[in-house]
Amino acid sequence: QVQVVESGGGLVQAGGSLRLSCTVSGLTFDDHEMGWFRQAPGKEREGVSYISWTGYPIEYTESVKGRFTISRDNGKNTLWLQMNSLKPEDTAMYYCAADTTWATLVAGRAGYWGQGTQVTVSS
Repeated sequence: QVQVVESGGGLVQAGGSLRLSCTVSGLTFDDHEMGWFRQAPGKEREGVSYISWTGYPIEYTESVKGRFTISRDNGKNTLWLQMNSLKPEDTAMYYCAADTTWATLVAGRAGYWGQGTQVTVSS
């Protein structure tokens, strides 16, 4: 059974940092493209960042470029999202997703999703 588990969310002041983690079990991690998505109340889910199974390419949505960094360790079946200079508009539930196909992942139709971790940024 595949399990995707996010952690690391919390409440932080604007300008602060958080590091999200995603651990995956039950699938071959280094066969999967990985991504972070987020959904704020009343808004559609959006892709935040994606990373290939090789570690390259990496993509970021425009609003987080220069502030967020995605990384992965295939030996540890773990994905991270380092979030710096956080803004109130980054407040959302953050989800980790996995899929064997880059296009499917980026389209938001990944085969595997976690339950999410809440990030709240106060002004």
